[in-house]
Amino acid sequence: MTNNDNTLFEKEHEDVLRSIRISRIIPPIIIGLLVVAYLLWNSFDAEAFSAIDWSSKMIFWFMLALVLLMIRHLAYAARIRLLSMDIFNWKKAIELIFIWEFSSSVSPTSVGGSAVALFVLSQEKISAARVSAIVLYSVVVDTIFFIVAIPLLYMIFGSEIIRPGIVEFSDLGGWGYTFMLTYFFIVAYGCFFFYGLVINPVLLKKVVVSMTYVPFLRRWRSKAIKFGDDLIIASKEILKNTLVFHIKAFLFTVIAWSCRFLLLSCIIIAFTNISTDFWTQFALYGRLQTMYVIMQFSPTPGGAGFAEFVFEGFLSDYVPAGIALVVAFIWRLISYYFYLFAGAVVVPNWLRNVLNERKLEKAKF
Repeated sequence: MTNNDNTLFEKEHEDVLRSIRISRIIPPIIIGLLVVAYLLWNSFDAEAFSAIDWSSKMIFWFMLALVLLMIRHLAYAARIRLLSMDIFNWKKAIELIFIWEFSSSVSPTSVGGSAVALFVLSQEKISAARVSAIVLYSVVVDTIFFIVAIPLLYMIFGSEIIRPGIVEFSDLGGWGYTFMLTYFFIVAYGCFFFYGLVINPVLLKKVVVSMTYVPFLRRWRSKAIKFGDDLIIASKEILKNTLVFHIKAFLFTVIAWSCRFLLLSCIIIAFTNISTDFWTQFALYGRLQTMYVIMQFSPTPGGAGFAEFVFEGFLSDYVPAGIALVVAFIWRLISYYFYLFAGAVVVPNWLRNVLNERKLEKAKF
């Protein structure tokens, strides 16, 4: 390797480390612990906590929650294998989902891990067109799930899925209006990407790039052009696929998201005397999905602290106030902090393998 090659390699190495550095797990952990400590100080009920029945029932529901976590991860892995046309084997797909979830955990929920996912997949031996298709298609199909599910749940359960105590529209309150705002933003966001991927990516690229002629948006012109190019090549890749392909992708998406919410249901059942009949659990599922809509636009990494804060208010009719924080902490420990710590193991190993492969390839020339 020449000196120039060495310099380029070192720069790439630094860029990779900057994109997904393990030190990013520190802020969400600190934020989460501070919020938990504050809420413990204000609302923890020692008497209610001592009344918890630490029995075999609790162990069963905890184990089921862990099974759902595994199914969710495998559903995402199955989807990424499908979208890659089986270029990724199961081991690689499972590893990539760990990295994707880790990047989502250390990014503000409103940003998500899509940008890092583009970077990560681009390091694998897969075409740029396929990388763009995987990430952008995943964004669209995830968004469609929410756009379709929320109105269906509302038609079944009414305003109660938004928050406890809502009888009519005027009862929405601050959280209710926040939900409405974020939901319609998701709808706009989903329509934007759907139009670009399926209907007219060229026109959408022109619209996005033309916006950068506004003086204060000029600095983003190159990124807008790159985004438009990615949209066009992703659209070509996606439109090649059959209806069966799209059905499978959506099915894996439904399984993954459903397991995310059912996992929390299991933890709530473990700690409370809530009925396990179908309609009670289905109504709880609807409330959990609504809560997650608001969590998606948290300014903190992975919703750290914010999720624990909104938990008690959204689920006050299902979880007693005195133990709500305990339930929320266990939920976040399994579904969120697990990926933070798993990523701290998986990401460095993946990074080392990618960089070593690059070094070997450059050494051949």
